[in-house]
Amino acid sequence: MSTTIIAQDLAKLPPSSPRDRIAGFVIAGRTIDKCRASVAGTLGEYHYDCPLDNQLFAFKGITGAQFKAAVQDSQNYEDVGAWLLANGTPKTPEEIKIWSDKTEADSMMNYPEKRAFFMEACTKLGLNPEKTTTFDWLEADDRVSFTSQPA
Repeated sequence: MSTTIIAQDLAKLPPSSPRDRIAGFVIAGRTIDKCRASVAGTLGEYHYDCPLDNQLFAFKGITGAQFKAAVQDSQNYEDVGAWLLANGTPKTPEEIKIWSDKTEADSMMNYPEKRAFFMEACTKLGLNPEKTTTFDWLEADDRVSFTSQPA
């Protein structure tokens, strides 16, 4: 079964959760959604090739431009997953799982240069930054952004 990539209007709906794994890679589904929306001109306030996307690109040894070309050439998420597995720095399934699990559990609180921003962003959402992962914060921010918009 394959899941067709649709260029969503990210001013109206959020991209996939960063937890959604494509070929085992966290961030990949969200990055695909933002990439397609960027190409379609419907990115809203999101950013493609941002620091989050670059975690995936750095792990795989690819660039945002290479990933964009792969997304443009793909009809579904599985095609992009296959491309990720075949390109860049080779990674075993175990390496992908370890990286994905670690990335999903990580928090910007662990990085002094990001800590103040994260504390403020979490506080605005009523989250405890000491107990919030980066993915928890992103998902909460997506929910608030799209539930507070006028219909």
